[in-house]
Amino acid sequence: MRTTRQPLSLRRRTFLQGSALAGTAALLLPGLMASRVRAAAPKRGGHLVLALDGASATDSLDPATYTATYMQTVGYQWGNCLVEIDEQVQPIPELAESWEPTPDATKWVFKLRRGVTFHNGKEMDAEDVVYSIDHHRGPESKSGAKGYLTMIKAVKATDKYEVTFELDSPYADLPYVLSDYHLLIVPKGSDFTRPIGTGPFVIKEFEPGVRTFAERNPNYWKEGRGWVDSIETLAINDPTARIAALQAGQAHFVNNPDPKTAKLLARAPGVKLIDVPGAGHRTFAMRTDTPPFDNNHLRLALKWGIDREEILTKVLNGFGRVGNDQPIPDFDPFFNRELPQRTFDPEKAAFHWKKADITGKIPLHVADAAWTGAVDAAQLYREHLAKAGIELEVVREPNDGYWSNVWMKKPFVGSYWGGRPTADLMLSVAYRSDAPWNETFWKRPEFDRLLDQARGELDPNKRRELYWEAQRMIWQEGGEVIPVFNNHLFGARDNVDGFVPVPVLTGLRAAEQLYFTDR
Repeated sequence: MRTTRQPLSLRRRTFLQGSALAGTAALLLPGLMASRVRAAAPKRGGHLVLALDGASATDSLDPATYTATYMQTVGYQWGNCLVEIDEQVQPIPELAESWEPTPDATKWVFKLRRGVTFHNGKEMDAEDVVYSIDHHRGPESKSGAKGYLTMIKAVKATDKYEVTFELDSPYADLPYVLSDYHLLIVPKGSDFTRPIGTGPFVIKEFEPGVRTFAERNPNYWKEGRGWVDSIETLAINDPTARIAALQAGQAHFVNNPDPKTAKLLARAPGVKLIDVPGAGHRTFAMRTDTPPFDNNHLRLALKWGIDREEILTKVLNGFGRVGNDQPIPDFDPFFNRELPQRTFDPEKAAFHWKKADITGKIPLHVADAAWTGAVDAAQLYREHLAKAGIELEVVREPNDGYWSNVWMKKPFVGSYWGGRPTADLMLSVAYRSDAPWNETFWKRPEFDRLLDQARGELDPNKRRELYWEAQRMIWQEGGEVIPVFNNHLFGARDNVDGFVPVPVLTGLRAAEQLYFTDR
């Protein structure tokens, strides 16, 4: 059984937005849900092995530093957030038991679940929550969640099991913010580099870029989660090696199989393919503060010069849909449906290239660590741009260290995003001027003001207008080339079940969900 849910009056979105999001998310998944075979009864026990990409030798257990799938998944092994996102992209209670805003949504009171203990035996209380959230706030914070938290004036323990968030303006999305994988709760005063959490597993060994070993938390508070006795998470960035480990039985669950061979995997003996449509997107990101990418004509040339349909067909094997150089998915209630869909247009690309008045090769730094198939996509991109008279140089980087040495360092790189449950969260984490993960270094005060207005706007129609304009600005001026939105693909042994398909940040909670059916 899942975590006890709030009363409907507390669960539903405060300002009508949620009903639209829930409805559209439900429309996204019916085929997937209808096709799910009735799972065998869960059985406790066994040693589960995950093989995941996105790992690096510089990884840290501090959740403020999590940037890619490997550590995000490890984080949910040892920790929990105040809020969880369910299959309909709705916030449900996790360590919080309920929440209630004031009528103007400038103050939110969260009631905490009682009797939840950390791995060291201490009971979780409000002081722990305040300490954990404040770890990601303040001028010295480098946390990837910092951009989400700028509207918070103060976090206060107003009772032993009550935390009050005071905001500088109305904000309807706070429960969604507090579901973010960075915001795991630890005991007050504890060391984030060796975290003690409330999660389903206790970390016993951690070798950055190699493996993580954890044992089941015997006192895990969440009913129907944390089935296996132990879990080993292998860092395997190469997709071929991950699938080989799965087929050989050396791993029970893998992420990001190569879409080009995913249909073959689905027919292989002993394994199965899990296919989840969602908000994830593959990108090529330009640093707009660095020549020649500070020239918007060049950016427009690179956006018109990519054949999105070919990348969807040849690289993703149809597991996804074309993108349009802005990150909000088409099932989001604030998706701008009036933006013209960019198509492959070498003439427009050549026009903007000439306007940019740039000569020489354009280097694109990429590795399959960025996303499975990124190198192949870059090679296709080079062919596309050549038809517009633009020479793209594909610089293949090592998989290991890609996220620390290449991403947000080199001026034009491959990247990916798992999507976020609301438009504000996606735009705040990657596009706001002061966001730690503003990977394009695109800084527009007028864009930031739009986000601030949208956060504080209680009328959903006016809020929609603001988010539409924010997307238009990114589409016209931003530094992201977003050719495709990808389905989330996973491979699993056929004796492993329990996976919960969530359209955003899919699979990060797999460790607590999965169980063996043949124990």
